[in-house]
Amino acid sequence: MQMREEFPFFAAHPELIYLDSAATSQKPQAVLTALTAYYRDSNANVHRGLYTLAYNTTERYEAIRAQVAAFMHAPEAANIVFTRGTTDGLNLVAQSFGPQVVGPGSEILVSGAEHHSNFIPWQQLAKRTGATFRVAPVTPSGDLDESALLRSITPQTKLVAVAAVTNVAGTRVDVAKIAQAVHAVGGYLVVDGAQEVPHLPVDVSATDADFYAWSGHKVFGPTGIGVLYGKSTLLSAMPPVQFGGEMIDEVQDAESTWAPVPLKFEAGTPNIAGIYGLGAALTWLGQQDRGAMAAHEAELVTALRTGLSEIPGITLYGSAASVAIVSFNLAGVHPHDLATFLDEQHIAVRAGHHCAQPLMARLGVPATVRASFGPYNTAADVTALTTAVATAGRFFHGTH
Repeated sequence: MQMREEFPFFAAHPELIYLDSAATSQKPQAVLTALTAYYRDSNANVHRGLYTLAYNTTERYEAIRAQVAAFMHAPEAANIVFTRGTTDGLNLVAQSFGPQVVGPGSEILVSGAEHHSNFIPWQQLAKRTGATFRVAPVTPSGDLDESALLRSITPQTKLVAVAAVTNVAGTRVDVAKIAQAVHAVGGYLVVDGAQEVPHLPVDVSATDADFYAWSGHKVFGPTGIGVLYGKSTLLSAMPPVQFGGEMIDEVQDAESTWAPVPLKFEAGTPNIAGIYGLGAALTWLGQQDRGAMAAHEAELVTALRTGLSEIPGITLYGSAASVAIVSFNLAGVHPHDLATFLDEQHIAVRAGHHCAQPLMARLGVPATVRASFGPYNTAADVTALTTAVATAGRFFHGTH
């Protein structure tokens, strides 16, 4: 795909092969323009001022909320809460909704492949409420074992939390099937969508997830802005967890009442510029052929897995169906050392536990190397990485 010219980052770093989009994506010029334009032309607070500039900024802010709802196929704009990111959204659900539905005798179920953001909040919720925290197994290659997770759902299961696409193996999960299973026992499904939204269409109405959280910076937008989708009835029954300006209806000495959903969850001045940038990112994404983007990224995954598999000592995690992610290790070489070697070849990959220490423990490794793709990556990037890893193998094993 000929897309790199839309991303000024690559003009600024022509020598760099960027393979860390699962951590954060690069930004098209349209997003950078929107950020600058907000501060230059529209800088006013929202939901407060009665003057024209503030009114227009508020209108645009709420129009982007509606845009996000349409992007996710949510029933209405009020289903969308703006957050700081996926982590913030998941913590909001754990702190506000969680105590309403779990307690002694109930179970919270997550998978062993989860990012810490979709693991620790539920672990801590169980500790606070006396619920049982259960972790479903993963496959030997690090994929979420969907069948095992489904078998782990019991009549005591009140919350299930899974990633729609896991951030180490890139496993795509059948969210609709899990939602159906947990709803059948009267429970609720919370989805970490951080790795799905940049690569695949999202339809929360079709999948019937109760909550779905994601981050703007992974979908070509700015950092510091995220989205939490929640079903209307659930959001309405949830108490706010942050208090201050904007989220109130009326404040008296002894009592306060809250603004309607979603504003009751958005205390203080929001990241208005970030929301403008997010709107620009979704507009840009809507102008692309998303099917072609997904096919292109799938070709890169296949090519990289094929190339790496021919290198002695390589262990690949996940499967050929991984979504835009390839995680691997090279025998006898610590992932951090390999990443440093690759950096010297101007190749940027992620190395570490990827905020998934429970998964690393199950794989029996301290860390992995992760290459992750965006639509701006090319076959030449794959060739460069494969060649550099093969060179690293010879270098570290003394056969160069």
